[in-house]
Amino acid sequence: MFLFIFIGVPLAIAGFLPLISRVSRRLLPDFLSNLCFVLLLAASVSIFNLWPGAGRFSHNLQWFGSNLNLALALDGLNVLMLFTVSVVSLAVGLFSINYIDRYGSRAIYYAILLVLVASINGIILATDLFTMYIFIEAAGIASYGLVALGRTRNSTEGAFKYLILSGVASSFILSGIALIFIKTGTTGIREISMAKNSITELSLILFIAGFGLKCALVPFHFWMPDAYTAAPAVMPAMSSGIFVKTAGVYAICRVFFNVYGLTPAVSSVMVYLGVISILAGAFLALGQTRLRRMLAYSSISQVGYIILGLGIGTPLGIIGGLLHLFYHSIFKTLLFLNAGAVEYATGTDESVDLGGLGGRLPFSSGTNIIGLLSAAGVPPLNGFWSKLIIVIALIQVKMFLYAFIAIFASVVTLWYLLLIQRRVFFGKLKESLKQVVEVPFWMTFSMAALAFVCVWTGVVFASFISEWVLPAATVLLDGLKSSLNTFMIGG
Repeated sequence: MFLFIFIGVPLAIAGFLPLISRVSRRLLPDFLSNLCFVLLLAASVSIFNLWPGAGRFSHNLQWFGSNLNLALALDGLNVLMLFTVSVVSLAVGLFSINYIDRYGSRAIYYAILLVLVASINGIILATDLFTMYIFIEAAGIASYGLVALGRTRNSTEGAFKYLILSGVASSFILSGIALIFIKTGTTGIREISMAKNSITELSLILFIAGFGLKCALVPFHFWMPDAYTAAPAVMPAMSSGIFVKTAGVYAICRVFFNVYGLTPAVSSVMVYLGVISILAGAFLALGQTRLRRMLAYSSISQVGYIILGLGIGTPLGIIGGLLHLFYHSIFKTLLFLNAGAVEYATGTDESVDLGGLGGRLPFSSGTNIIGLLSAAGVPPLNGFWSKLIIVIALIQVKMFLYAFIAIFASVVTLWYLLLIQRRVFFGKLKESLKQVVEVPFWMTFSMAALAFVCVWTGVVFASFISEWVLPAATVLLDGLKSSLNTFMIGG
């Protein structure tokens, strides 16, 4: 039953929050929601300490002795993903204590956030494709709710675009699952991998389009800037930090490595999409003046690094891709929260209307510098090591042009992030901003915690790789060797 904590506890609290808000509109929703996030983080660390580090574990949920056919499985990749989700969701939850005052009912907000976290955990732990699809849909609806919380015309428009395009992506994924079910008679990942010779290429194309839309790879990226700009800052922090990684990147890992196997054709598609996303996202971000819109395009570029590393298919490439998945979740969440802090303090995230805020928001300025240097891959911060490993992996397989592009895009990333830092925090303070003060305690605490993680995981990157990333990479490598040695016991 331990695995079901990650789904059942946040769902249970989400169900009670609207009732609890009648007793306490602020204290109890804040306390219970963040207590849940703390418990999930503790549970993810406990799993890491208790899990043997090799092999697999699965569990079927029963209700009064009857099997509900909801099977969850645990392996090295799940452990890494659950820990990532727990860290990001706790940071966002603490940040929300002060930030969410301006966005209506706290109980409704936290309920949606908890449903999103539960659904993401369900995607991670699911043992069959259809169950994974159900959780992807639930997470998508929750994300739509967070976008719509902005309660402006732009947020409504952004939420509508997000809902429509998410529906298109889901239809691709469901169609792919249906084709596989027609051919194999099952949706269990282990059973499908055993019958993979009967899987159609059309289903593979549908999965590439569906999961590509979910993680906003170029050319499936067009929904992200509008959705991230219109929503409250906590939504893009959660989406870029963990939802895109699970509904898109994680699902790609499970399907392409453990079901199809990373064939040369699939590897080439992943590498091409990764490189195109890296370049397009970086250059599109360079021309933006709104903080969150720039960070949205930056996320497209950074996800490209993850897909590129995984697409190489070598042990070093997979390690680099998974390491960047975790690192990007941390520093991009930090940057989105910093953008939210600037908007909270000034009322805007339009950089041309800002300037000289370093003296008024010294704490936010400092944590933003750490986040942008991490994103640009400046040593010894965490983003440097993951990008370095990906570049070395590209050189090993003689993809010298792609290695150059990865390095060049990091320079462009540093360029546009430093431009934003200069426009927002440096220079002369405008008259209209002289009354600005630093954001409240929980917002600064959340940003400080993420900045510390950026620094610490960069300093201890070697031990983090050996303890957390290598077991996750082993799961994918085993899937490449033989889909019969899959990561889980079937659903």
